[in-house]
Amino acid sequence: MTRRVAITGIGVRAPGGGNTKKFWELLSSGTTATRRISMFDASAFRSQVAAECDFDPAAEGLTAREIRRMDRCVQLAVAATREAFADSGMEHEDFDPTRMGVSVGSAIGSTASLDREYNVLSDGGRKWLVDHEYAVPHLFNYMVPTSLAAEVGWAVGAEGPAAVVSTGCTAGIESVAHAARLIREGSADVMVTGGSDAPISPIVVACFDAIKATTPRLDSPERACRPFDGTRNGFVLAEGAAMLVLEEYERAKSRGAHIYAELSGFAVRTNAYHMTGLRSTGEEMAAAITAAISMSGRAPSDIDYVNAHGSGTRQNDRHETEAFKRTLGKHAYRTPVSSIKSMVGHSLGAIGSIEIAACVLALEYGLVPPTANLHEADPECDLDYVPNEARPAPLETVLTVGSGFGGFQSAMVLNKVAA
Repeated sequence: MTRRVAITGIGVRAPGGGNTKKFWELLSSGTTATRRISMFDASAFRSQVAAECDFDPAAEGLTAREIRRMDRCVQLAVAATREAFADSGMEHEDFDPTRMGVSVGSAIGSTASLDREYNVLSDGGRKWLVDHEYAVPHLFNYMVPTSLAAEVGWAVGAEGPAAVVSTGCTAGIESVAHAARLIREGSADVMVTGGSDAPISPIVVACFDAIKATTPRLDSPERACRPFDGTRNGFVLAEGAAMLVLEEYERAKSRGAHIYAELSGFAVRTNAYHMTGLRSTGEEMAAAITAAISMSGRAPSDIDYVNAHGSGTRQNDRHETEAFKRTLGKHAYRTPVSSIKSMVGHSLGAIGSIEIAACVLALEYGLVPPTANLHEADPECDLDYVPNEARPAPLETVLTVGSGFGGFQSAMVLNKVAA
């Protein structure tokens, strides 16, 4: 018999909010956290807008040694992990450490620190042969993505399976799906899982500038990200982390844990088509959605809310809209769809987990987050995108999706559990 998966802990570090409570307050109010980049001088770049976290690692309880050792994306992940573990109500004596695992998603890992250190080693790019004597002692940690999972594991004392999932912008969903799979098959009883990225650095901004994926809109940064709007012209880069505690359902129930939701279905597909392009028909994402709903044991008509990838690029929003119509049929026109990227930006490998957290909180509070900055309808995007204001709704089952470079398409179904 396949084991069920419960979500019992949430920790979020996102733009505009220092913890899960503030994150949900931001989404509920429809407030945007996008602004001009302040982390470095971005005046030379085409896109100069981002969603930055007001994050103080020392205030989060990280020691000076930890701060020096960890890249910012690791710091965000560890802070979110500590919150999620505390929120789960578990004590260390409540679990066998060898039965607790870690699965963390990240698109670019410690790229920000590598960018900074290369600048030092190469003397601002002037030296082709770098001088290793100027390297920080923890440079190896920045080079190896597994350091992210190791730090999260150390933060909670997990000694079971460990993995880093790096599938670009879908990593935050797929890391959680991997964790759920380990619980379902019996390889773990508890998983600490989620995603983290801190990509607001010159090299990353330059890369997205080169392919014109990010918005060049600079006059009103707070309104720069406009998913599904007729005037949208690219996404807003962001940073952040969200971590979840997953448990085998009966185990969580027996210890009296607060179960936020059940993770009942998930699927991943690739399109074998193009590195950055998407077919307008939406068939690849539709395939992932159909498989995830099937695993969940629910019908398309059971979906009460869809958390869209909603990046704010023209092709992505069309692709998703068609995918929702393909999978939900006429029910798609009755189902609220929204993109929280309009408020917290696109944090690459972290955003999928941040969106899962948003879906779980939407189930918890019976409130659909809005799509901010949606004022001009696009005839090609003709569903109910919950413009600008959150909407109360009796939610039982929600769908969240992700789309990433390389043709990755991911979908996950979450549902409330009867008290």
